[in-house]
Amino acid sequence: MSIASTPAPPYTAVVFTSLRTEGDRGYAAMAERMDRLAAEQPGYLGIEAARDPGGLGITVSYWVDDAAAAAWKQVAEHLVAQERGREVWYADYRVRVATVGRAYGP
Repeated sequence: MSIASTPAPPYTAVVFTSLRTEGDRGYAAMAERMDRLAAEQPGYLGIEAARDPGGLGITVSYWVDDAAAAAWKQVAEHLVAQERGREVWYADYRVRVATVGRAYGP
């Protein structure tokens, strides 16, 4: 994985913070599928993710605007993954949606 290449602001960031349950139970395959599927969606800019050994993870997906991010939330296959996450993969989670107003780097 690498740092997402995003355009000049503004754009939308969806921050998904989660605490995993133990065991894979299909998680890795679904996560890989969701990464590929998200990349096919209109308005997708990129993704960054990290998880610590204790199961706490943060995934940030970037979108051209809030409408594109909201549309991704409603993709049928993503809805299935969300339900499975609530039922099996996550002990807890939060989703935060923000507009990036300033960004910089080297």
